[in-house]
Amino acid sequence: MFLGLEEMKFFKLRYTLVIGVIVLVAYVAFMLSGLANGLAQGVRQGVDQWDATSVILSDDANKSLNASSLVIDDLKQVEAKQKEPLGQYAGALNKVGQNKETDKINISLFGVTESSSIKPNLVEGRYFKNSGEIIIPQNLVDKGIKLGDTVKIGKLDKELKVVGITKQNSFSIVPLIYTSIDQWQELKFGKIIEGDKAPINGIVVRSTKTNDIKFKNDDTYLAKYDIETFIEKLPGYSEQNLTLNAMIYFLFVITAAIIGIFIYVMTLQKTSLFGVMKAQGISNGYIIKSIIAQTFILGVIGVAIGVILTLLTNTVLPSAMPFELDSSNLVIYSIVLIIVAVLGGVFSIRTVTHVDPMKAIGG
Repeated sequence: MFLGLEEMKFFKLRYTLVIGVIVLVAYVAFMLSGLANGLAQGVRQGVDQWDATSVILSDDANKSLNASSLVIDDLKQVEAKQKEPLGQYAGALNKVGQNKETDKINISLFGVTESSSIKPNLVEGRYFKNSGEIIIPQNLVDKGIKLGDTVKIGKLDKELKVVGITKQNSFSIVPLIYTSIDQWQELKFGKIIEGDKAPINGIVVRSTKTNDIKFKNDDTYLAKYDIETFIEKLPGYSEQNLTLNAMIYFLFVITAAIIGIFIYVMTLQKTSLFGVMKAQGISNGYIIKSIIAQTFILGVIGVAIGVILTLLTNTVLPSAMPFELDSSNLVIYSIVLIIVAVLGGVFSIRTVTHVDPMKAIGG
């Protein structure tokens, strides 16, 4: 290690370039990781907030909440401790008094019962009690909608009043609004449908494991899914995670290749030096340890700077950007980047072991 440190001090510019490459690769990897995590949270945040174990949909819906078609009476078919009816709607919101075309905000909306256990906690205001009342998340407040405002959603002419605010919440990347089942029906179907045949999209089950959920009729058209399976089928969730994670993994390979090339070229330039060292009785093992230690130090410095830059960038990113750093991912990716940097240095070991002292000195 002493040999590697001394060499790095002597050839500052050369090794600064190597560190710079590692910093850039680490920075891109960490930013992609934060973006992937932010997008994933934007899709699934509303579902995670339920703290549920399972979702029950119609079996022909292909695990899609929006495509599922159930009725309130289906609740009687489900044997579970906590079961909550749910309706979903996707549309655009416009604050009353604003320009209808330029100020629309895409939203998702869940319709639940007034006593539902899956309602989000409030940070301000109250829950909906009457027709035409909604509760909105903080991310809509950031867009200029506030407590007491009236808005219109979709094609419904009726004005809806904001009576409560929750912490930031989203579903399918857009802000998530909660309202009553009746109001959801009016938004989606243009009218309120009462009785056992009132439509819903799904049933959310809490406190009961998926395998323990029973249906009273064996020939029912209901299908049960655990929460993670349901989330994996949310539109775009798996595809975007696969794409961004693949880019991160390719960066790891690129890091190993770049560091390997740098160290290999620098090792070739030091062939005569290694020849002299071997002639003096210094073993291959000592030289190899020095190269690996040197690469490890380069990796640690480069990754550390990459982490610092990522944390600083996170403080200045706009709140609208779906970016969220996960500390565990940050640690794991840092370790992986250091390991692949060391592996890149390992490629030069064969060059060291094949140095002939006489040829190296004579050449």
